[in-house]
Amino acid sequence: MARPKPAVFDKQKIVAENRRARFDYAVESTYEAGLALTGTEVKSLRFGEGSIAESYADIQDGAVWLINANIPEFSHGNRFNHEAKRPRKLLLHEREINKLHGAVAREGMTLVPLTVYFNARGRAKVEIALAKGRKAHDKREHIKEREWKKEAGRLLRERG
Repeated sequence: MARPKPAVFDKQKIVAENRRARFDYAVESTYEAGLALTGTEVKSLRFGEGSIAESYADIQDGAVWLINANIPEFSHGNRFNHEAKRPRKLLLHEREINKLHGAVAREGMTLVPLTVYFNARGRAKVEIALAKGRKAHDKREHIKEREWKKEAGRLLRERG
């Protein structure tokens, strides 16, 4: 019997975060994916190095790939070191891949990585979001809405 997936993923140690993603994109749903890494990449991530600021995910030949993510070379990696910006395979179930592929193909959505982290079992994971790009006016509306929520919270604290 399969366990239900948690609404919030178990993030023990966050390595990299794409903070602009939630501002630039309207996030529809999030998925947790494993990362296929080499040994030196894992060591680099454990040292807290890595960036997903300008990266994205793409579906090619029935597999999901993390493209343009920067995991710098490991300092003691010698000849077995990895390439810093190589495409890395994301590990997802086939039905999840099919669902993502359908949304990207039909509805014009994109796959954006939100965070890279290690879970409780020590596995490197990526939280990817199925998102729709925001236009400039949508971003302004988002800022207004966020500011109003802050102000409303302040007013409630003062009066209550």
